Amino acid sequence: MVPKTTKDGEEAVTTIRANCPSCGDVQLTADDLTVRVCADDERGSYCFQCPECRGAVAKEASRRIVDLLVSSGVRMQVWRLPAELTEARIGAPLTPDDLLDFHLLLEGGDWYEQLAAEVRRSLNR
Repeated sequence: MVPKTTKDGEEAVTTIRANCPSCGDVQLTADDLTVRVCADDERGSYCFQCPECRGAVAKEASRRIVDLLVSSGVRMQVWRLPAELTEARIGAPLTPDDLLDFHLLLEGGDWYEQLAAEVRRSLNR
């Protein structure tokens, strides 16, 4: 991207308007934003820190918005979905009782040994 210059020869800065849920419309530059694109399903989003309230803001973005922001100089990060999403699920889903039992187990000093023994027992069935 070739930087544009103003009449007096200074470099013009592209202004991007975004919406903060707390502050409303805010003015940003390309350096203030990051575009994120998932390599697995091509979903896009952008994020920034609001210049007024300093809160973190993340918004979904269509392919057209992603292309527009990147062509304006916004940096792009590519990420992948966690591999755990494609792993086979074995066993029943956790229940609230399972979670409570695990919490109680963690209160003991020998929780790791008890958990390892339970896993060994379940694998030997």
